[in-house]
Amino acid sequence: MGKYFGTDGFRGEANVELTAEKAFKVGRFLGAYFGNGEKARIVIGKDTRRSSYMLEYALAAGLTASGAEAYLLHVTTTPSVSYVVRTEGFDCGIMISASHNPYYDNGLKLINGAGQKIEAEIENKIEAYIDSEKETLPYATREEIGRTIDYTAGRNRYIGYLISLATRSFKNMKVGLDCSNGSASAIAKSVFDALGAKTYVIHCEPDGTNINRDCGSTHMEPLQKFVVENQLDIGFAYDGDADRCLAVDEHGKVVDGDAILYVCGKHMKDRGQLEKNTVVTTIMSNIGLYKAFDKAGISYEQTGVGDKYVTENMVSNGYSLGGEQSGHVIFLKHATTGDGILTSLKIMEAVIEGKSTLGTLTQDLKLYPQILKNIRVKDKNLVMNDADVLAAAKQAEEDLAGDGRILLRSSGTESLIRVMAEAGSEELCNESIEKVTDVIRKKGYESL
Repeated sequence: MGKYFGTDGFRGEANVELTAEKAFKVGRFLGAYFGNGEKARIVIGKDTRRSSYMLEYALAAGLTASGAEAYLLHVTTTPSVSYVVRTEGFDCGIMISASHNPYYDNGLKLINGAGQKIEAEIENKIEAYIDSEKETLPYATREEIGRTIDYTAGRNRYIGYLISLATRSFKNMKVGLDCSNGSASAIAKSVFDALGAKTYVIHCEPDGTNINRDCGSTHMEPLQKFVVENQLDIGFAYDGDADRCLAVDEHGKVVDGDAILYVCGKHMKDRGQLEKNTVVTTIMSNIGLYKAFDKAGISYEQTGVGDKYVTENMVSNGYSLGGEQSGHVIFLKHATTGDGILTSLKIMEAVIEGKSTLGTLTQDLKLYPQILKNIRVKDKNLVMNDADVLAAAKQAEEDLAGDGRILLRSSGTESLIRVMAEAGSEELCNESIEKVTDVIRKKGYESL
């Protein structure tokens, strides 16, 4: 990861780490980089944060100052930007969002012409330009100055695309949607209404500061309660930019990304749609998912944490389904990034075509208790290379006798070591974690 760009773009507190000046320079660079003697065409979407408007205008100013045409989708989802870029010939796309973070954070997600996260080498060049003391890019003048163009039509085409993917009517299905006061507020209900569902919506009144606040995919309790109290058939919760989705079954039970992969993986396998009979997961996926896949005769692969790595693996190997426990699920035939609304449509497909309920479809999946503990350290690299720490983690996993695991990894953005345990009970998880963290403390690595 670079100075500004991490695994999910340029993210930080608005007007602290991510300022209007930096956004302007990102626009300046992209407009020049993709110009190549012609006017670059770059599309911008944003979520509902108050700072998204400021950053949208700063990006547009930078793009047009470099001679590019800036197409504005306005409030929309990250996957819609990806869709518009790859289907309508744009040079690249920019999504202004900090995903599930609080409203005061924001971010810039850069998307290449194939609809995937932009290459690291371009991000590195942007960082160098941001930090350069001298202006190295020429300004466009006269008729070469770019324009901003209203492009809500692109968002509408994306909505039409989602509707076209449904294989069955949702008539008589009572569906709850938690739009997280974010991007899904502008899209999700219209899709479900068009497909005939009886749609019940919560957290769909964004005011610029309430995005993700006690709602959405990171706070499932309101949707669980809403589904049970209103006797709904199913519920879906999205994050701020709607690139991920978690579900709630008819009993109010949360169905996480692992369970979604299980339901959709089995459904696709039964219909011959699961390419190479393989689902791509990350190292954070639950051991219970793998045991269920083994029983269902489905193969799987693991990647590092981040939907970027899942997508790379899928594209390289020709797989059709992959995702993360957090709800980023990629259906590569239809999208090149996680798409929360698409994911909910695919779950609906599995339920309706299977003439079943989500609770029934997940009943054979037994997820193990999973506990994650973060320990702040003075030097995470020293910890990750310490033979005693690694030996403690190995021994703790061996003590679980094949019915659990220990995962030790360092944070990509903070001086933290993350110790995750999976086992048959929470007690066993805590005991296993303590065996590892005790060694870290005794060796003096912990930062108090």
